[in-house]
Amino acid sequence: MARVPALVPAEHTSDHVLVVPRPAGDGGPGEDLLGWAAAWFDDVRWLTAPTAAAPVRPAGGARFHGVRAAARPTAGVLRLGEEHRATGPFPLDGDAAAVLGCAHPADAWALGRADGALDSRGGRPAVHDDRDGIARAFAAALPVGEELRLVGWAVAVARRASGLLLADGRQVLRPDPGASVDLSVWPGRPVPAEELLEVVRAVVATSTLEAVPDGPGHRVLARTAYDGDLLVTQEAAAGLPRALAARTWPDGAPTTVVRLAWRPQDPYELQVSDPSGLHVIARDRARALLARAATLLHGRAGGAVVDDAGFEVSARGLELRRVPPTPGSRAWV
Repeated sequence: MARVPALVPAEHTSDHVLVVPRPAGDGGPGEDLLGWAAAWFDDVRWLTAPTAAAPVRPAGGARFHGVRAAARPTAGVLRLGEEHRATGPFPLDGDAAAVLGCAHPADAWALGRADGALDSRGGRPAVHDDRDGIARAFAAALPVGEELRLVGWAVAVARRASGLLLADGRQVLRPDPGASVDLSVWPGRPVPAEELLEVVRAVVATSTLEAVPDGPGHRVLARTAYDGDLLVTQEAAAGLPRALAARTWPDGAPTTVVRLAWRPQDPYELQVSDPSGLHVIARDRARALLARAATLLHGRAGGAVVDDAGFEVSARGLELRRVPPTPGSRAWV
């Protein structure tokens, strides 16, 4: 198990520690985390903005000839809701990241209360096998209220970024990125029933159009023999997710949303952290099929795509989902 003092300063060793691969590109430090936080929390802002590392330059004077001054970024403090904050990033080099099982250099973020106090915990969890392992990590006393929301967000970020969370700085939670299957498309225009059926049939030819039992809208059912069912439903949009709140909509905000969901043969396996191998194979195929359907739908109707954690999914993100990690992307129909 990783030692937290090697990841964050001593004053943060009792915090939850979120470790995510260091982003590539020219974005400033913490920009990805800022976007992920805005998808879950209101009034997300930097209390103290982090600064990038200054260019490394040789130390002056003959005595220091050839010696380069150390350069490290300055950690910032990001507000997360009314009670918590994220402090970082604290950079981990390739060796330190490898100890945690990360293939690339990473950044650590310390998550805790803004006032420096400790959160109050509830009782022991009733079950110890949940999808994200949160109950096992907090077997003695489960977080409640805003802390539970903070932990849920951190696990969602770790899954999205292929990172990990050290709960209370000790218990490793490494959520499986492949467990994120369902998507929502917020289209630039409503999609007629026949067009929606055409899109889904391009992915699963045996798809059928069905009425939505709980109200207006329409639904396409793609039933498979072994991989479960894919449900693609258009319904009225009650409100935009936080991730899309600041987005500019040339033709006005979407009035409908298309939800793409997978229903496996045994829905119980969606709730466990270690599902069966057959479930994982079917899940990977369903994930790729839903990503293909979302790509086609987005290409026709525009708008934006959001995953099951409320984070926006880019075209590149959909492309990565269309390549399942296990062999065989074709559903058994």
